[in-house]
Amino acid sequence: MERIINYGVIGCGMMGQEHLRNIALLPGARVAAIFEPDRYMADAAKAIAPNAKLVGSIADLLAVPEIDCLLVVSPNHMHVPQFEEIAATRPLPLLIEKPLYTDPSQAARITALESSYAAAVWVAMEYRYMPPIQTLIAEVEAATGGPTMLTIREHRFPFLPKVGDWNRFNRYTGGTLVEKCCHFFDLMRLILKSEPVRIVASAGQDVNHKDEVYAGETPDIWDGAYVIVEFASGARAMLELCMYAEGSRYQEEISVVGPAGKIEAFVPGPGRFWPTHLGTPPVPQVIVSPRSPKGPLVVEIPVDPTILEAGDHNGSTFYQHARFLDLVREGGAPDVSLRDGAQAVAMGHAAQDAARGGGAIMLQDPNVVSDTAVSQEGAMG
Repeated sequence: MERIINYGVIGCGMMGQEHLRNIALLPGARVAAIFEPDRYMADAAKAIAPNAKLVGSIADLLAVPEIDCLLVVSPNHMHVPQFEEIAATRPLPLLIEKPLYTDPSQAARITALESSYAAAVWVAMEYRYMPPIQTLIAEVEAATGGPTMLTIREHRFPFLPKVGDWNRFNRYTGGTLVEKCCHFFDLMRLILKSEPVRIVASAGQDVNHKDEVYAGETPDIWDGAYVIVEFASGARAMLELCMYAEGSRYQEEISVVGPAGKIEAFVPGPGRFWPTHLGTPPVPQVIVSPRSPKGPLVVEIPVDPTILEAGDHNGSTFYQHARFLDLVREGGAPDVSLRDGAQAVAMGHAAQDAARGGGAIMLQDPNVVSDTAVSQEGAMG
């Protein structure tokens, strides 16, 4: 019988509690200690993981001797300093939520941690593990003959309330194209197997949160965007984000096209948001459409109901933890490296800069996307 792997968890708000529910489904894993400074969220976390010890600081959590690995699910702007504290005190295998960092000035600190951290670090990119997206990734080469165009559409609900309303302000989230869309920039790099060289974008705050006020401030977080990315391979990708489209049947729609055909993935939003009067929630789908002979093939990709009910990400949090647990037990390289996490954030910052400036962001070195390696030019021509 395998020994139990004990998690130490930093941050147990809405997403942290999803992680707790999924860890509870994994054989041979348990949450041993939790640091969550908000009393209400700490109580909710304790209800999910009743045997976990609640501690008062990261230092106290790192002092719990039985911990084998760490999970960071704190608000975005806390990730880098908490990562640095862990590195300086007790660098255990770490699963750290996206975005890896929020401010361009932090990129160098991540680079320093990458070279010095004494254990494996896995950046949590749940969208990679959604079953229909996993199927698309596995079949994309055969279906397309090599992808040349990739489109990701997310039409979803607005940002949900969070403790302290931190997700209403760019200075805490990194901005919507970092906070939310680093997932999609990560998928672009993964699917196209190339690095970005030019980004153009149009984005803004169109509908949501304009009538909200927190401590005298109105939220400045964006709720809609178009982003086009050119890659070193010659492929192009586009992101379409709308965060006031929760009436959609599917939340994510991904299409990839190449000389041989097209493959698409359709992912529904959280089941708890699907209205009961509409009946059974939609089932994820993958559709393969060859150019010749014509004839789309539709395949449903259902998810185990128990896993589906444990979170809002189509079962992906469970599958991600299963892979991370293998890493903790057996060693090896993380699926999502620190470089992967940093690249996705840097693309988000570049997209935001392009949207603010009305031009394209040129990425000078396609192999090293960093916030110091960009320049701005006129509109794409």
